[in-house]
Amino acid sequence: MHTNGTIGTVAANKAIAGRFLDLVAAHDIDGLSGMVTPTWTMHGGPPNLPTGPAGIRALFGTFGRIEQVWTINDVIAEGDKVVIRATNWCVQDVFFNLPAAGIEQVFTATFTFRIEGGMVAEIWRNADDLGRYFQLGGVLTRQAS
Repeated sequence: MHTNGTIGTVAANKAIAGRFLDLVAAHDIDGLSGMVTPTWTMHGGPPNLPTGPAGIRALFGTFGRIEQVWTINDVIAEGDKVVIRATNWCVQDVFFNLPAAGIEQVFTATFTFRIEGGMVAEIWRNADDLGRYFQLGGVLTRQAS
């Protein structure tokens, strides 16, 4: 097993990243807050999130009521990084200001986690938000300049 100083084993880091997505699906804000470092940051999520547990709370405040299930398709890890490619099924009230209540959405996402001392220190998120927007009937228009 690969270890790197205070970085946990690759297997342990994979388990931490998978547990994080499980808690996201369960909407367990307290559990997630206990998994992140005081300086946790999320790249590719809503802008201007605070760091640490306050950022987790702010993140969940951006999407309101949601029912979701994450299915992990692939996990790749090395050292302190874990990459998860996953598929999400969800129903939520609003997405990007579009009414979404009762409309099932399915999208893919890739998350890169950086694990530090058994805690999630950073996440890079790349999700098919445009695909979700179109599933809800969103239309892109070009604004006149």
